[in-house]
Amino acid sequence: MTIEEDIKNIEDEIRKTPYNKATSHHIGRLKAKLARLRDELQKRATAKSAGKGKGYAVKKSGDATVIMVGFPSVGKSTLLNCLTGTSAEVADYDFTTLEVIPGTLLYKGARIQFLDVPGLIAGAAAGRGHGKEVISVMRNADLILIIVDVFQPQQFDTLVNELYDAGIRINTKPPEVVIHKASRGGITVNSTVDLELAKKTIRAVLSEYKIHNAEVLIRERITLDELIDAVIGNRKYIRALTVINKIDLADSRTFRACMERVPDALPISAAVGTNIDALKDKIYNELGFIRIYMKPQGAPPDKDHPLVMRTDSTVVDVCSTLHRDFVEKFRYARIWGKSVKYGGQRVGLSHVLADGDVVSMVTRK
Repeated sequence: MTIEEDIKNIEDEIRKTPYNKATSHHIGRLKAKLARLRDELQKRATAKSAGKGKGYAVKKSGDATVIMVGFPSVGKSTLLNCLTGTSAEVADYDFTTLEVIPGTLLYKGARIQFLDVPGLIAGAAAGRGHGKEVISVMRNADLILIIVDVFQPQQFDTLVNELYDAGIRINTKPPEVVIHKASRGGITVNSTVDLELAKKTIRAVLSEYKIHNAEVLIRERITLDELIDAVIGNRKYIRALTVINKIDLADSRTFRACMERVPDALPISAAVGTNIDALKDKIYNELGFIRIYMKPQGAPPDKDHPLVMRTDSTVVDVCSTLHRDFVEKFRYARIWGKSVKYGGQRVGLSHVLADGDVVSMVTRK
C-alpha cells in the first residue's frame, strides 16, 4: 500500500468516526499518524523534485518579503506589476509564471520584496504542479498575500487547506507547549490551565512519534491538532492577507457572494488599479514596521531617510542593522519619542523602540 493510499484510508476513518470522549484517544492516534505520513510524503516529493526546478532559489532582500499565492491565472503577475512596476509576463492562460519573479515596492521608507510564484493547484502540498518548490519558498515569507478570483471564491478554502497540509499556519501563533525529552520516566504531563485533551490522548500522540519519555508542559488550552503541531515542531507560523481580484469584471451579485464567502478579504482590481493604495497600506501595517530616525551627535535627526525596523525592535537591533561595531563599542543611546518618558533619555541596548523615535548613539572611541 502506498503512502497516498494510507493517507486516504486514515482520512476516511477519521471522517467516519464520531468525535467524543470515548473515541478521542483513537482519533488522536489517527491524526498523529496522518500528520506523520503527510510529512513523509512531502519529504519524498521534495527529494524527487530536487535539482529539477529552476528559478526557485531567490535571495531575500529589503525589509520584508511578501509571497503572492493563488491559483493559475488569478492575476498575480498583473498585481506584481501594479505594485512594483516589475515587467512580469501576463497572459490569459494557466501557468504563465514558471519561475519565481521578484519585485520591490518602496513604501513609507520600507523596501518590501514581493515574490510572484507559480500558481498553486489542489494537491500542491503533495507535490502537484511545482507545489513543493513553491511551498518551500513560501515558508521563508514574512507575509503571505492570498489572491482569489472573484468568480471562484472556493479557491480560498483550497489554498488555505494546501498551506495547512504543507505545515504552514497562517494568522495564528505556535501553541504554548514545551516538550523536554528524557531517557526514562515515561510521559509526565503538567499544565497551567484546565485541559480539554485527556492525558491518555497526549501520551498516544507522543507515542506515534516514538516519544516515550518526556516532560510536557502545556500553558494554554489547545486542540488535538495544535498538540500534534507542537510535537512535530517544524510548522511555520506566518501572517497572511487575502485579496479578491478582478472585481472590475464582476456584477454586484457575484461580488457580494464572494465577499460573503471571504469576508475579511480586500476587494481589488490589479488590472485597473482599484484599492491598490489601500492594499499597500494594509501590507505595510501587517508587517509591523516602525520608522526610526537617526540623529548624529551635535546634528539634527535625518528625517528624510528613516531606518525601517519591525515592531518590538530594540536598540541592539538598530546597532546590528547599522554595523556590528556599534554593539561592541556601545555606551548608551539617547532617545526622543514615544518610547521614553522625556526627550533625550539615556537607554541601554535592551530598550524597546516605538514608531517615530529619534535615536542618537554614543559609542566608545
